[in-house]
Amino acid sequence: MNEQVFRDALASLPAAFRDARPYASLLLGSGWNRAVGSLRVLAEAPYSAIAGFGAATVVGHDGRLLLVEGPRGGTALVFCGRRHWYEGCEWEQVVMPAVLTKRLGCPVLLVTNAAGGIRPTLRPGDVVVIRDHLRLSPLTPLRGPHDPAFGPRFPDQSRVYDPDLAALLHKAGARQGIELTDGVYVLSCGPAFETPAEIRAYGILGADVVGMSTVPEAMVASACGLRVAGLSFVSNMAAGVTGQLLDGNDVVDCAQRHSERLARLVLDFLDLAAT
Repeated sequence: MNEQVFRDALASLPAAFRDARPYASLLLGSGWNRAVGSLRVLAEAPYSAIAGFGAATVVGHDGRLLLVEGPRGGTALVFCGRRHWYEGCEWEQVVMPAVLTKRLGCPVLLVTNAAGGIRPTLRPGDVVVIRDHLRLSPLTPLRGPHDPAFGPRFPDQSRVYDPDLAALLHKAGARQGIELTDGVYVLSCGPAFETPAEIRAYGILGADVVGMSTVPEAMVASACGLRVAGLSFVSNMAAGVTGQLLDGNDVVDCAQRHSERLARLVLDFLDLAAT
């Protein structure tokens, strides 16, 4: 990756972001954008105004970076939406939230997404705490000349998702009356949905949910030394699980119907992360 892209992005942010030292950062995927609607916004920057980032192009992704006041004070970063590899983005755009989180001195990143359910016991509306992931594609944001700014040349991936942060997510769910389950997320590059044969293969390999994001950001964040937590909202069952055809509009609609629950969960996590 090109280090200069990230330097330019950081320099293009309003001074309020660079001076804040936030305690947590949120990367909000489809259906999660209501999560911080009740928090006071201290500063805002559209993605299109951040050098090298660019406007979000996917429905359900607002494309704004917010600096908000946390429930217990302090500040938090909120990336409202993400860039996806399938949009034709470069890796710098895809992992920009992880790198800016690191460069702004924030130690914790929570990544969220809407995903398809593979495990037969899952149902649309369920929320999965990501404990591990599968990256079956050779695509990787860590490809290319090594830059020490992104961690070691061969970063360990044994604990991409911090177990203590996962415990905080479960505690937040219990406090809000939201049942959470643990699972493994598998990356599918998209934008086409997976075939039933692919989903059967992913299930045999141990995947519980499937989506088109999250893994690149989590990989880079972990390599950079951030503590990472992950949440998948099951917006639909994956291809072949129920026999129904898949429609991207259904994914967005399901996420919107459950957005109030998701907001309560994220806000309670922010509350706990501040203690």
